[in-house]
This record gives sequence, structure tokens and C-alpha cells, in this order.
Amino acid sequence: MTETGDTSVMKVNSKFSPRGEMGQKYLASGITLAMRLWDEEEPSEPKEPTSRAYETVGYVIAGRAELHTEGQMVLLEAGDSWSVPKGASHTYRILEPFTAVEATHPPAQVHDRDEA
Repeated sequence: MTETGDTSVMKVNSKFSPRGEMGQKYLASGITLAMRLWDEEEPSEPKEPTSRAYETVGYVIAGRAELHTEGQMVLLEAGDSWSVPKGASHTYRILEPFTAVEATHPPAQVHDRDEA
């Protein structure tokens, strides 16, 4: 038995995943951790920097983007992984069609953390 007593298993087919306002597809989500997919995001200029009430780690499947955070810029390419600490000011500049998967702790989509 798990610490929470919940032993359920979740499977999510991304073809039918709900989408957030920013275009992200929500994948499997547990009590303290969630996944989301950015699927072929088109090149764009960075949006205004934001900070979120969750920690993010990600992995680039395809494409390139710049992560701008706290005065730093990191180039993200296929095979790269990254992290953004909870509360860190950040934004992304998509350079070419970008596909990445992210995990957030706590789940980004709960309590409107993703849209705030």
C-alpha cells in the first residue's frame, strides 16, 4: 500500500488529453506530481516573464527553444532536460517547432496554478 493509501493506476492517451489555455496537453497526474506535453509549439517571441507556484522539470523531444530565467538564458535542444524552481521568473522563446514533456510538482493544473 502507498503512503496515501491510493493504489489506482492512470493511463492517459495524449490524443484525448484536455488542453490548457497556453496550448499544453495534460497527461497523467498523481496527487503530488503531474505531466504535460507541449506538442509542436510554433516559433514565437517570448511572452512576459511569469513565476509559478510549482516546480517544473522538462525534456525536449524535438525542436529548439530558449529558456529565459532570472537573468539567464539556456538553449534547449532535442535530448536536453531542464528545471525551473518554484517561484522563479521565466519565459520561453520557441525557435523552431518544439515538442517537450514536463513534470510539475505540485500538479500545475490543480487550483488554477497553470493559468494564474
